[in-house]
Amino acid sequence: MAQMTPWLWGDDMKHFVVTTMLVVAVGIIGMVIPAHAQSFPTRQITLVVPFPPGGSTDIAARIMAERMRTPLGQTVVIENIGGAGGSIAVGRVARAAPDGYTFDIGQWDTHVGSIIYKLDYDLQKDFEPIGLVSQNPQLMLARTTLPADNLKDLVTWMKANPGKINFVNQNAAANVSGVLFENLSGQKVQFIPYRGAGPAMTDLMAGTVDLVVAQGGVALPQVRAGKIKALANLSPKRSAAMPDIPTSDESGVQGLYMSGWFAFWAPRGTPKAIIARLNAAMMEALADPNVKARFEELGLDVAPRDLQTPEGLAQFQKAEIDKWWPIIKNANIGATAQ
Repeated sequence: MAQMTPWLWGDDMKHFVVTTMLVVAVGIIGMVIPAHAQSFPTRQITLVVPFPPGGSTDIAARIMAERMRTPLGQTVVIENIGGAGGSIAVGRVARAAPDGYTFDIGQWDTHVGSIIYKLDYDLQKDFEPIGLVSQNPQLMLARTTLPADNLKDLVTWMKANPGKINFVNQNAAANVSGVLFENLSGQKVQFIPYRGAGPAMTDLMAGTVDLVVAQGGVALPQVRAGKIKALANLSPKRSAAMPDIPTSDESGVQGLYMSGWFAFWAPRGTPKAIIARLNAAMMEALADPNVKARFEELGLDVAPRDLQTPEGLAQFQKAEIDKWWPIIKNANIGATAQ
């Protein structure tokens, strides 16, 4: 009977066996993970919307969920969870199992501006980016009787009438837009807290407030009807959904950018192969002419192709955080201001 070589006895033998088992285990895991991701999904998926039904976030989510059903081969159901500026819903996703069956549609307020709340999750560490869905132009709006048709005229009028312009801050995005306008124009506004864009738009049409920043899709019907004025699109370039409205640069205040957006995030730890599967379904939906047409009706622009990737969204969110968090903190903007 053959005898085992002496150097394999004792501790050396144990080390050899353990090492061999680890190598085999790693090989098995390497085979299992791709197989698991390849079979994903095997049941319905939940897309969490951080606001009540009926708003632009909800409508955009339903458009995407409907179209993503085809490439995924499973139903994507919508779960609306409102409250605390969307942070309750985002927290639910942060705590969900990282298996690809729960993800959210986030935006500036939920994945950048929500630092005004006390969060029990980390916006930068607790999520896996899937991709940027759309860019949603924000408009600087004015009452029709305000003697200014663009930002240049507005600043000129404010210099001649200091302290007479009020500015509605119905959410964090509107609030920081007003602060940025003050910084860039050198003029001061009187902030008026409102609870929601609906009441703010009603009072703007009635002429009882002066300025509101709101998503283009929400404001465009009133602008087209002549009930309010659009002074500028707060984006670096004009929107395909509203090409006749000039950018803030063209209107007279350089660098006044506050472009809203929608994006998809999954819980931290979701396997990259599953993220890739969700991203592929998202990108296929965004390439559909019918989806693009429905987005334009909402005043949304499909995100540029390079920002539709997980890497593109990660870089985009970082740039937004680097720009806006110092402004929010320096202006001491908190949840009580909303």
